[in-house]
This record gives sequence, structure tokens and C-alpha cells, in this order.
Amino acid sequence: MDYTDGISDQEPIVTSNSRGRDSFWRNLSGFWLLGLCNNFAYVVMLSAAHDILKQQETHNTTTNTLSASLNQPEGRNNSNSSLYDCNPVSTAAVLLADILPTLLIKLAAPFFIHKCPYGFRVLLCVATATSSFLLVSFSTTVGMSILGVIFASVSAGLGELSFLSLTVFFDRTVVGGWGSGTGGAGVVGALLYSALTQAGLSPRVTLRIMLVVPAVMAVSYFFLLEFPPYFPQWQSRKREGLLHDKNSQERRPPMTEQEEEEDNVSAFGDPAVAGDLTCREKLVVLRGLLKFIIPLSVVYFAEYFINQGLLELLFFPDYHLSHAEQYRWYQTLYQIGVFFSRSSLFCLKFRKVWILSVLQCVNAVLLSVAVYYQFLPTAAIVFAIVAYEGLLGGAAYVNTFYFISKDTGSREREFAMSAASVGDSFGIALSGLTAIPLHNYFCSL
Repeated sequence: MDYTDGISDQEPIVTSNSRGRDSFWRNLSGFWLLGLCNNFAYVVMLSAAHDILKQQETHNTTTNTLSASLNQPEGRNNSNSSLYDCNPVSTAAVLLADILPTLLIKLAAPFFIHKCPYGFRVLLCVATATSSFLLVSFSTTVGMSILGVIFASVSAGLGELSFLSLTVFFDRTVVGGWGSGTGGAGVVGALLYSALTQAGLSPRVTLRIMLVVPAVMAVSYFFLLEFPPYFPQWQSRKREGLLHDKNSQERRPPMTEQEEEEDNVSAFGDPAVAGDLTCREKLVVLRGLLKFIIPLSVVYFAEYFINQGLLELLFFPDYHLSHAEQYRWYQTLYQIGVFFSRSSLFCLKFRKVWILSVLQCVNAVLLSVAVYYQFLPTAAIVFAIVAYEGLLGGAAYVNTFYFISKDTGSREREFAMSAASVGDSFGIALSGLTAIPLHNYFCSL
């Protein structure tokens, strides 16, 4: 798409197209890096916090909780007489601690975050991500490590709702770039952390090296993206009339046959036509978003119910991988599935997300029955199901936000993109609450 509004008609068409292509790829790659960096700290911090706590030789209950949450189940608990190879505490316990800060931010921030300019929001994300790396790398207590994880959660939650709402000022395809980047964070973060520690670096040194990630986020935002004219980088949009006057000359006249292409050029200016949304208007928009939020929440509920409630119980003693290795591969294949499906928006769009919700619930029921009756013959079958699970979850995420961007009116779109981000976090939190009693039930058998 072309971002060259305002260029003289006498300029060669080739020049205009060239600038448009350059702008398109810069913004697409910029949002991919923002997605990667936004989720990177959250992914890496979990494993890093576990390693730091082990170095501190802290064996209290909080440490055991962290160990369970970091996707690294330990061997069978000799004191546990359960039929299952259970951890003392479900991985869902710390999942709640990890997701609640993000959920609270996503519930509250859309109603007031528009008063904070995007530039300050990004700096806050960079600062909290940097703090998370520093806190855990220099931690001497369990509480300090947990605080570092909380900072990572705050950064990820604020970043997600801010960058999703930021996409309304750009070509709609940047939603695909953002989604692909967030999917890549799980794969790249886990592999990079494992590679550096496997190479002999201590977890503390590895974390300090990864301080480059928040810096990349800042560079991607401030130097790589090409913002539309009059973008409110450092001040909130209070002078709606002025902004509207400036942009009314640049917006193309309506073309019914090319409405989508026109809308893709830039959504900037339209939100300011009638000022900020009132609280009542926001509630009306939220009601209209339920058709997007509910299916997304269901997908993520089923997804994390599997990941944090069932996978640690699906252990195959006769398989050539240990319990910890099986669980690690479950998570790795899940992340790979998420990455590919979150990158699929460039070649495939799927509006009926509710179908993905149903299919994900089928996965959850199937694996619940498999845990109870233990009828699956090999871990390889679970590997395939988990990869498929990741494909469904990633596809639901990117298609939800793509069609919110497409179907929502210009004035409401910025709020809608940030408000709808609560869907996945709500589903994850609900899955944590459900998975804890399920884990305790199976481990009591």
C-alpha cells in the first residue's frame, strides 16, 4: 500500500510507488519486531527466574510454584502416591500470577490510556521490560525474582493493547506483522535462552545480554516505523478540530468499490472527527465486540487448560524421552504451531473464529479423556495434537484482530483494538482457575 499522500502529481509514478513499497515494508517489519520484543521478555523471564531461584537454593513453596510454572516438570515426586507423575503444585498456579497483571491492565487501560501519548507508552514498556531483566538477573530473594516476572507481565500487557491500537494508523496488513512477531517470540525466546545457557553462560549473564531486546523495541518504534502525518507522538489528541482540518485535505474521497483499499491507507484523523469516545459509547462498542471477544476467550481457555492443566499429566514412561523432555517438547511444538498460524494472515483469512473455538474445545475434551483413561499409546500423538492446538490458537488471534480492524468504524477502531485484547487474557486466567482443581483431582487418584 502507498503512504505517499501529499506528494506532487508531477513526481514520477515510479518514485511514488517506490516510496510506498519502502514504507510498507518498513512498517511491516517494524510491527513484526515490536511483536517479537513485546512478548520476548515475558517468555524468557519465566525460564530465567526458575534458573536464578535454583542458584539461590531456595526450596520454599514459592520456589516450587515457580518451578512448576516454568514448563520444566521435575521427576516423579517420591512422596507422591498418585497414579500420575505430578508436581506438588499445578503449573496453573503461577500462570495466574503471570497473567493477572496483564488482565488488570487490559480491563482498565482502554478507558483512559488514550490520554497517554504513544511515545510515552512505548517508553514505559521499554522501562518495565528492562527492569524485569535487571531485577531477575540481580535477584537475591524469591520476592525480587517474582517482581521481575510481574514487570515483564506489565510490559507485555501494556504493549499488546498499545501496539494493537496503534495499527489503526497504518495499513491493515501490519496486524499480520504484529501477530507473526508475537508468535515468533515464543520460539526465538526459548531457543535463544537455551542456546546461550547451553553454551556455558550463566542465567544472570544471559539475562543481561538480553537487555538488547528492549532497546530493539525502542529502535523499531522510533526509527523504523513511518508514521502518518500529524501522528500524536508526544501529546494526546485534544485539538480534534485542528487535526481534522489538516487530515480532511489528505483523506481520499469515498469510493464504494474500493472502500477497503481507501481505509487501508490510513485511519488517522478519523478518530478525531467527533472527539474522544464517551464512556457510554465505549460500553456500546464493547457490547459489539463480544462476538469477537467471546470466541477468542474460549480458544485461549481451552488452549491453556490443555497447556497448564493437562500436558504435565500426559507422561509416557516407556517413551525414549524423560518426563521433563516430553513436556519441553510439548511446549516447543505448541510455540511452533502458534508462530506459523500467527503468520498465516498474509495468505489466509478466516472470519468464523467460533469454529476454531469449537475445535480447540474438542482438543481439550480429547486430552482430558486421555489423561483420565490413559489410552494414548505414545507421546508422538500428543506432539501432533499440541502442534495442531497451537495452529488453532494463533489463527484465532490474528483473524480476530484483523476482522475487528476491518469491521469497526474509524472512530471506534483504536479503542476496539485495545479493548478486545482482554479476550485472550481473560480466557487464560479462567483456565488457570479451572486447571488448579483439575490438577489436584488427578493427583489425588
